Amino acid sequence: MAGPGVVAGDEENVLSGSKVQPFATPMEQRRIMKDTGRHQPTSPAEILGLKEFFSLEVWRASLAELVGMAVLVFALDTIVISSYESGTKTPNLIMSFLIAVTVTILLLATSPVSGGHINPVITFAAALSGLISLSRAAIYILAQCAGAVLGALALKAVVNSKIEQAFSLGGCTLNIVVPGPEGPVTVGLELAQALWLEIICTFVFLFASIWIAIDHRQAKALGRLVIFGIIGAVVGLIVFISTTVTGTKGYAGVGMNPARCLGPAIVRGGHLWSGHWVFWVGPAIACVAFYLYMKIIPTTYFHHAEDRKYDVLNILKASFA
Repeated sequence: MAGPGVVAGDEENVLSGSKVQPFATPMEQRRIMKDTGRHQPTSPAEILGLKEFFSLEVWRASLAELVGMAVLVFALDTIVISSYESGTKTPNLIMSFLIAVTVTILLLATSPVSGGHINPVITFAAALSGLISLSRAAIYILAQCAGAVLGALALKAVVNSKIEQAFSLGGCTLNIVVPGPEGPVTVGLELAQALWLEIICTFVFLFASIWIAIDHRQAKALGRLVIFGIIGAVVGLIVFISTTVTGTKGYAGVGMNPARCLGPAIVRGGHLWSGHWVFWVGPAIACVAFYLYMKIIPTTYFHHAEDRKYDVLNILKASFA
């Protein structure tokens, strides 16, 4: 598969670079792969990748993350609203399928520019495992959050106040207040349950899909379109399971994307801030768990170890050696 500016016959170059795995920009990742064997970061500035704060290429890549996240928030939230407003008997199923398709398309659209993160979970996991620097991760996450706000603002501009109030702009909710026989009551999911769902579902997401994207063997065998299709399918499946199994009114389903939850919370406010930390803490714990899992797996079974220039544990070992 050839990307823009890449010769179709150069299969190894395409499939072993960032065009298949969603963790790096094309040119810089290839440069990193060449330099990794010769030099490991030792100074604090190198370890944190501070020079990337002044890299025009990184900021241009972050623009793709911003636009991609804005489109993602607008698309996903309209899908949520449309699925339930259509009156169909299986809104969860339709919603999950459309989300899977949307995620796949947006990954394909952003991967040649930024690596196709459009999710702080992917960015944080990439930073922990050393595929990108902490500085690049910070820039990407900032762009993703800004994009989420823009997407929520765009949605607010096109829906009426009744829809906005009924669906909370499609934001991430743990509970809502509804009228009861003795006054308003709060219905939804308990904090502990929601936290565990975020941890488990995000880990499954990383394990079942992102793992494929960063393993050179599987990336080469499957190709970019199939890999992004798998990622989209896994996201859709987890959304369907989380909204169906719980079956709790007031719970909007697992987030797995903190920035997507942040956008509507900033724009809409109110009860969207109730338990909002769950949508950040849960995925963060899952990323750390996934990173530890990656460290346990022997390099014979994981063909991406040579690219992890900024790996947190490796850098700490080198610093104290």
